[in-house]
Amino acid sequence: MKKVKRIALVAHDNRKKDLIEWVKWNSDVLLKHILISTGTTGSLVEKALQEELLEKTEGEVQVTKLKSGPLGGDQQLGALISEGKVDLIIFLWDPMQPQPHDVDVKALLRISVLYNVPTACNRSTADFIISSPLLDREYEPVLKDYSGYIGRTFQF
Repeated sequence: MKKVKRIALVAHDNRKKDLIEWVKWNSDVLLKHILISTGTTGSLVEKALQEELLEKTEGEVQVTKLKSGPLGGDQQLGALISEGKVDLIIFLWDPMQPQPHDVDVKALLRISVLYNVPTACNRSTADFIISSPLLDREYEPVLKDYSGYIGRTFQF
């Protein structure tokens, strides 16, 4: 990971307000990094950060927006992770509401673990990640070698 991180910001509908509050609170830090988001969340993040910048009369915010989660955004994000194009994820998902794309959410969380990407699923963990001294440094995560899984043969 380079010094400037590629940060994915994702939130289910019932958690978007929480994520936007968190984004505003951490805008100074987030604006130093590259931001990626799914669907509506990306537009909300971009708007919130732009409002924060207007108060400081500074530049423009750009968030790379993927499709909405249920329309394939979770899978797009998973592909970016597998390509090494995401350094950390803040994903505020709703544990109380079944999602029509729960399988995609599980696959996204699985791929983030597989590729050892720091992932926050609640605000406390997001606070710990964003305040880590590693955020503003180069960092080389240790990746597990899964070649044994790929090369194994099955007997039927």
